[in-house]
Amino acid sequence: MKLQRNGRSKALAIGAVALVSTLSLAACGTDNNSTSSNGSTAAASGAASAASIACGKGGQLLGAGSTAQTNAIDVWKAAFGSACSSSTITYGGGGSGAGVQQFNQGKVAFAGSDSALKPAEVEASKAVCKTGQGIDLPMVGGLISIVFHVDGVDKLVLDGPTIAKIFDSQITKWNDPAIATLNPGVTLPDAPIQAIHRSDDSGTTANLTGYLAKASNGAWTYPASKTWAGKGGQSANGSAGVSAQVKQVPNSIGYVELSYAQTNSLKSAAINTGASKPVDATAENAATTFAKAKIAGTGSDLALSLDYATKDEGAYPLVLVTYEIVCDKGNKADTLDTLKSFLTYTISDAGQQAIGAKGYVPLPKELAAKVQAVVPTLA
Repeated sequence: MKLQRNGRSKALAIGAVALVSTLSLAACGTDNNSTSSNGSTAAASGAASAASIACGKGGQLLGAGSTAQTNAIDVWKAAFGSACSSSTITYGGGGSGAGVQQFNQGKVAFAGSDSALKPAEVEASKAVCKTGQGIDLPMVGGLISIVFHVDGVDKLVLDGPTIAKIFDSQITKWNDPAIATLNPGVTLPDAPIQAIHRSDDSGTTANLTGYLAKASNGAWTYPASKTWAGKGGQSANGSAGVSAQVKQVPNSIGYVELSYAQTNSLKSAAINTGASKPVDATAENAATTFAKAKIAGTGSDLALSLDYATKDEGAYPLVLVTYEIVCDKGNKADTLDTLKSFLTYTISDAGQQAIGAKGYVPLPKELAAKVQAVVPTLA
């Protein structure tokens, strides 16, 4: 992914890595309106900045969609709710596909989606955004971990073609030569692979399959899609469901956001991208990729183009951006003020720092600044 380069790409890369612990991050979404154990900690980290949150008129704000941002929204709701007691943020999960559908039905003020709106979805949004249309605002950076549960195996290296073949039931045993070649010296069991994928339409699936389409050397023959198309395997609902299955089922493998991998103490595979050494699934390595982001949207739409095929040293290729889908114009008058207030907080330095320790990847400052400029213009 590439932002404006103009000789600044190196500086952006350095800055993005540093931002993992200090810079702004933005996200959205949770499956319910409760505060998790992570949320209480985050409330403390956001408390110092609570006085600076502009609460607006208050009221109830409804959102739905991506489960990738569940842990982030718990953090934000705790801090925002503490500062703005007259406002209630309610976010229902169900996946990116369900969120976009509810947004285009006028049921929610914003939707969380891990993939940008398709042209048909933008067109459909015009019926709800009476004087405008739906736009994509990147709010949380993350990465997709290939999580595994294989007895006796603590570290695992995979590459694009091998991941594709595993999730399409072309490789069915853990000691398959393709896996063994990537893991010299590792004792792999002669056991069937239990591959677990999402059952719901998912932006996480869209990003994974987008990666496989670009990095599998043709092994993945399906188009990138929110709907799972691979053969075989087991399915689970939401990132939480996939995490639970991998944790419980021996010799299993799945894909979830880093936040879920950390929360469930799951092991993540390193990816052989063609760089000098395999790249671990860490926020720092994903930040290296985000530093080269390129905006693909036009006007106030800030959809990003992701370079899944990167071979840059230390660049983790399986990155993910969760967008807040909102109307650029034509938002409902009774929720617009609270919507802008909440998004202003989530994209602020304070909001981003509050979730930086929860497995999310800080957005580069230049990109965050672009989002910060768009939010006040929503009408």
